[in-house]
Amino acid sequence: MSSEANQYRLGVIYVALSALSWSLSGLFMRAITADLPTILFLRGLVSGTAIFILFFVMEGRNGWRILRAIRGPTILATLFSSASMISGLGSIYYTSVADAMVIYATVPFVTAGLAFLLIGEKASRATLVASVVAFGGVAVMLTDIQGGGSLLGKGLAGVMTLTVAALAVVMRQYRSVPMMPAMALSAYLCSFVTFWFATPSMATGNDILLIVMFGIIQNALGLSLYTFGAKRIPAADASLLTALEVPMTPLWVWIFMGEVPPHATMIGGPIVLVALFGHIFFEVRRNRDPIGAAAQPGQ
Repeated sequence: MSSEANQYRLGVIYVALSALSWSLSGLFMRAITADLPTILFLRGLVSGTAIFILFFVMEGRNGWRILRAIRGPTILATLFSSASMISGLGSIYYTSVADAMVIYATVPFVTAGLAFLLIGEKASRATLVASVVAFGGVAVMLTDIQGGGSLLGKGLAGVMTLTVAALAVVMRQYRSVPMMPAMALSAYLCSFVTFWFATPSMATGNDILLIVMFGIIQNALGLSLYTFGAKRIPAADASLLTALEVPMTPLWVWIFMGEVPPHATMIGGPIVLVALFGHIFFEVRRNRDPIGAAAQPGQ
């Protein structure tokens, strides 16, 4: 097994686990009673601090050198990550979890297009096939999308899709640049943006506990895993794997909070899962030799 293939396997595992962490967002958002700016403000402080702690544990004194060397790519990743956090939680706050996730499910296609246009990276044939199957599941889910959801919430879901796709492309293009500082800074940027509207004094003790868990388990862990994984695999593959959020997020809310998704979501969701897990199974078993990939760019 080549080193490239091992790196690809690690990337798949990390990104898939990050998607599972992120899929807890709907559960936390429904359980916390505080307002949206307060959640974003407090979660950003917790998440940013947790990521920086992990960063310095991993890098030691070298961490300060990395921070001093921050340039454009890190700033771009910071902006896209922060925008995706704010728009993502906002979409869940203002519309149903199922509706937000159905819109977000288009991220593999958006990412593949951006990656091709901006960095010339072509999606593999397996990724394209999996994306088409996943789109079929999304199409089924769209047949019963709830009409009562806020237009603002659905618009924010669209913003989340674009920014997550842009983040995947930046992470892939600049994979030699340490991006954990960008993830920590993006969490702090969320806190800065929402500080002016937040009312943390109104949050209950239970809210604070849940927000701390939200920041560490869902956000800090998810962002860290994504950072480790996204630089190891093509941008289109990374975005396809993050689409695991689509069926899993409403599933957790349904199981633990009783928010029943539309019937079409319960049919389309498994189709998306089959596409994603089928793609994972195929790609993890395949030896992604870089020489062979270069010789057959359409594969």
